[in-house]
Formats: sequence, structure tokens, C-alpha cells
Amino acid sequence: MRSDADGQGLWAETAPPAPETSALSGAIVADVTIVGGGFTGLSAALHLASGGAKVAVLEAAEIGHGGSGRNVGLVNAGMWVEPDILLRTLGEPYGERLLDLLGNAPATVFDLIERHGIACEPERAGTLHCAVGATGLRELAKRAEQWAARGAPVRLLNASEAAAKLGTEAYAGALLDLRAGTIQPLAYARGLARAAIDAGARVFTRSRAVAVTQEGSQWRVATERGSIRAQWVIAATNAYTTALWPELRGELVLLPYFNFSTDPLDGEAAREILPERQGAWDTNKVLTSFRRDRQGRLIFGSVGALRGTGRAVHEMWAHRTVKKLFPRLGGVTFRHGWYGMIGTTADSLPRFHRLAPRIIAVSGYNGRGIAPGTAFGQVLARYILGTLAENDLPLPVTPAESRTARQVREAGIEWGAQAVHIIQTIV
Repeated sequence: MRSDADGQGLWAETAPPAPETSALSGAIVADVTIVGGGFTGLSAALHLASGGAKVAVLEAAEIGHGGSGRNVGLVNAGMWVEPDILLRTLGEPYGERLLDLLGNAPATVFDLIERHGIACEPERAGTLHCAVGATGLRELAKRAEQWAARGAPVRLLNASEAAAKLGTEAYAGALLDLRAGTIQPLAYARGLARAAIDAGARVFTRSRAVAVTQEGSQWRVATERGSIRAQWVIAATNAYTTALWPELRGELVLLPYFNFSTDPLDGEAAREILPERQGAWDTNKVLTSFRRDRQGRLIFGSVGALRGTGRAVHEMWAHRTVKKLFPRLGGVTFRHGWYGMIGTTADSLPRFHRLAPRIIAVSGYNGRGIAPGTAFGQVLARYILGTLAENDLPLPVTPAESRTARQVREAGIEWGAQAVHIIQTIV
């Protein structure tokens, strides 16, 4: 298997080339500087440039280098928390606004893909949240009831209906959400960058922001070789935030997530396993996810980092679990393995911050980066352009609050995932 521990695995191999970019050199002026070239930053750049603003994006590595180019590729509606819990947590008016934004976020993604001709293997057949036993089925029944009450096109499948779509009889049922789908995430990020550039944005890669200083009414964001002066700054770094904004990093507990990919399936396996190309994941706390790409490869993942002992532990677990879920498939060979980081918050909901006057950020997507990141990029653009008032935002503007024992929590997640997978492998 190819070693992709510090890369984007299959996605880097199958994505169209990124648009041509260069490192920032010298001093330039813009209306908005965006730090971070992932879904949020690139969506904001596209919508700002389309609205007439002069925009410059600074990406420390390459387009989609962080979580945007390492995730599973599920374009989901909503957040991990149930709709009713989200409403209780945020209260009025933000709960309803956020549910509305996130419920429509997959449509925002697919509309952008179509409008800008982004070649990223979009599949709009929905997603399947799979029930592990009776407890999992009860959880999904609650979610189905809550979303259906809001008019969402969701349906709770029984065990046989779920098996027909999944290709496995391992689950007690599944929640089908027809708003959702899958994409090739790195290809989508590169496509957003190309669309933003076509709209007039400037995108600089290999340009790590190292300092932000105020100069009169403007902010100067410096890199090693250049700088940008602008009225506004968007911090779009999320789980890959460095020392530039320690308050953003301090509120997130990072959760590693890995994926393995196979050769394209053929024969009976190709006809039975996710024949409609839904993306799937289950209700286990240390969950299992699986989907197929446009070429028919199986992409199989879970919580954990492919480093140190984790590489062997998680690969062994993945081989065992694939055999258990899909016994007709038999053994598989994994051609790629990679992982990325998810930024999680205390209540599993995102945050909208004003870090300083005209420096704003949204972070904490809790594993739902594609659709919410795209939608919040649009929200940030509308806020800066003045077409969305602060009183109408889908989240309150709050200060960042550091999590206690954050490093201990992160170590516990990484080692705990290994422990769970060891137990599941030997049982």
C-alpha cells in the first residue's frame, strides 16, 4: 500500500490538477485577506469576488491541503447533533437559522459544482446513516422524526431495505437523507479555487501567514516573503490553525480520521455494495464509514491517526471489518491510506468569532466540513459585503473559549480509537 500518511491519498491521485498559483512576493492591497485555502476560505473568496470585492487568499501549503483534501467526501445536511438538540442549545433565533442554512447546504454545494463546472464526481443519491442494533435504530428514528417535521426528504429504512442499498446485512436499518450526497473533496476544493480565481480573486499558495498587525484602519497580514493590507481578514484555518490565532486552536479538540481505499470493485461485489453510490456511516461512537468513488473503489474509514502504532492497528481493523460487513467480497487490498484532523467543539456546533475589529472566523465543523464550510464561506462574504446584517447571522458572534485539558483529550481520542479497534479486531 502506498504510504500517504502526510498526504491526501486517493484524492491526490484522482483529482484534476489545481489551478496555477504562486507564493506571495512583495506587498499588495486588497479589500479582504483570507487565511486558509480550504472549503470555507475558497467559498468566501468566490462569493466575495463575485460581489465585486478585491480578495486575496493565503494558503500555507497547497489548495485543500488540510481537512478539505483529506475527508471522506460526504456532503451532509445538518450537524452531528440532532435538530432538536441544536435548537435547544442555540435557542431563538439562531437555532432555526442554523438548521435552515445547514439543511440547504448540500444544495448550495451541488449548485456551485454545476454552475462552475467543477469536476469532482458529484453523486446526489443521498447518504445512509446506519443503525447498529436496536439502540442505533431508535436514535435514527428520532432523527428521522425531527427532520421530517421540518419537511426534509428523509426516510427511515428497515433492515432489509437498508441491506439492499448497503450490500450488507450488518445493520438494523438506516436513515436515508436525499438532500445529501458525495464528492471527491480535493477536486471540489481545487474547483472552488479555480472558480474564485476566474471571478477575480488572487490565491497564493506556499504562503504561510506569520503575523497580523493593525496599520490605521487596515490589517497587514505578513508572510515570509510578502504582505497584504486589507480592511477585513477572514481566519479560515479551523482544525489546521497554527500559532497565529491561538484562541481558535484552543477551543478545538482535534479528532483524527483515516481512510483506506481499494481497487475498483467488479462483478457481484460492484453490483451489491452501495450500487446507488450513497455514502454511509454508522451510529457507533467510534464510527465506521464507507462509500465508493466514481470508479467504484471502496473507501473505508474510522476515527484514528495513521501514525506510530496506529498505522498497523487501524489497517488490521479495516481488513477485518470489511470482511465482516461484506463477506462475499472476501479480502481486499488497500492501495492508499491517509488521515486528517477534525476540529470539534464542546457542544458539537460551529462558532462565529470576531477576533478583532474586522477579523472574523467560523470554525468547529465537527466532521461536517464540506457543506457547512461552503455555506459559511458564503455567509462570511455576505456579512463583509453588507448584504447580511450581524443581527441576521445564523450564529451569535462569540469570543473563543479555550477547552480545558485539550491535549489530554486529544491523546485520549487517538489512543482510545486504537484500543477500540484492537478489541474489535480480536473479538
